[in-house]
Amino acid sequence: MKNLKKHAFLVLALFVFIPSVCISQTSVSVPMPTQQNTIIVNKIIDATNYKTYFVDYCLTKINETSFKEKWNEQKTKEITESINFKNFRDAVYNMFAFYNEVDLETLLKAYEKDPVYQTTNVMTTNKVLLNNLDIYAKDIVAGKYLAK
Repeated sequence: MKNLKKHAFLVLALFVFIPSVCISQTSVSVPMPTQQNTIIVNKIIDATNYKTYFVDYCLTKINETSFKEKWNEQKTKEITESINFKNFRDAVYNMFAFYNEVDLETLLKAYEKDPVYQTTNVMTTNKVLLNNLDIYAKDIVAGKYLAK
């Protein structure tokens, strides 16, 4: 009888603690800019020609790997066609999540006014974003974005 009480207590304790452990391991959301700031960030992306930089970076990685691993033209073409800025856009948005609207407007005006800022800008010099771009390019090369 004592063993039965111990087992019942252990089972009851498990039912109490397991849900609290499972709930505590929910995923954390990534900070994103407000809807208005997202519009300004999109304008910054256009003003800095970041999409072109993004595609060129991915193409360079694809060409390096294609040459090293002696890919055929078909594989190189398939991998190249899987490049899509929409798959990477959230990383850029996340970078600007903590900027306020005034800061973003100031950046946008600077990028639109001075061509020097268009090539050397906060997106091409930000180490976290560069690291994310490198990871994305490696995933592209590995074929993780190929349509199945």
